[in-house]
Amino acid sequence: MSTILIFGNSGSGKTTLAKSLCQSHGLAHLDLDTLAWEATTPSVRKSLSASKKDIDHFIKTNDSWVIEGCYTDLLELAEPHSSEIIFMNLPIEMCIANAKSRPWEPHKYKSKQAQDNNLEMLIDWISLYTTRDDTFSMVAHQNFYHNYNGKKKIISNNQKCV
Repeated sequence: MSTILIFGNSGSGKTTLAKSLCQSHGLAHLDLDTLAWEATTPSVRKSLSASKKDIDHFIKTNDSWVIEGCYTDLLELAEPHSSEIIFMNLPIEMCIANAKSRPWEPHKYKSKQAQDNNLEMLIDWISLYTTRDDTFSMVAHQNFYHNYNGKKKIISNNQKCV
């Protein structure tokens, strides 16, 4: 039974790696972006308790899974049920290049154009990864990685793992 958490900066290849692992090992996939936000404009984060209910439901209904995202606070909710973590710790320049070339994500955007309209904001967000101190930051991800007691690895170049 594999229960894997994948995390890192936006554009680091979390979703690509998660999909690859799911396909090759028959794992269920949860992208935390799909449950972290209320369906409002502007977007507002769901409460941790609401997100926890969704995460708990996913874990209860799937024996083997991959959960991926940049939300350290949500990863911490799933951590007791995980057997492994993977920290996608790519250079910011690689994350930006990946973001620019990512295919349309229909589970997040109504159209490719809507996704592309968000690209400038996403690049700014990616660029601030090492200077932020929030749940999405490099510092939060490093702390999560270092405090994890199970199997763990860091990937610093996603060309090798995709």
